[in-house]
Amino acid sequence: MDPGILKSLHIIFVVTWFAGLFYIFRLFVYHKEAELKEQPERDILTRQYIIMERRLWYIITWPSAILTLIWGIWLLIKFPAYLQLPFMHVKLTFVFLLLLYQVWGEVIIRRLAAGTSRLTSTRLRMLNEIPTIILIAVVFLIVKRDSLSWMWGILSILGIAVILMVAIKAYKRLRER
Repeated sequence: MDPGILKSLHIIFVVTWFAGLFYIFRLFVYHKEAELKEQPERDILTRQYIIMERRLWYIITWPSAILTLIWGIWLLIKFPAYLQLPFMHVKLTFVFLLLLYQVWGEVIIRRLAAGTSRLTSTRLRMLNEIPTIILIAVVFLIVKRDSLSWMWGILSILGIAVILMVAIKAYKRLRER
């Protein structure tokens, strides 16, 4: 297969995978907040969120993750020299972390559907930022792969992560007032 087509397919499914990850944790936040509503609103909303979560997760997010991995592995098979480059090891580490996040999302979706999730909406808001941080880190890593500045970029991303977490906590305090 043409390398341009392989790269295009990989990028397309990375985008749809991230879209699913961005939205699913936002749905989790809304789902958790709906559990605090009065009846019958609580039952109506939680049932609707369960439907929306399942459709997004199993029709978009999981298939996109799998197709991203297929095209990415195919690219590495076609261009094994990439595995010799240090930036690729870091990128693959981020991909692994994203897969762990995906599995964690699977656990959360099942617990929310069963009504056994103990995560708060604030904690889910924080978890919602993880793919954003990984995306920013990987994009900078790919763009700056031929220089040492990508390491500073990664450290900057971790700084942004800390700032995001502080902002989420501040937002929670503001909402509680």
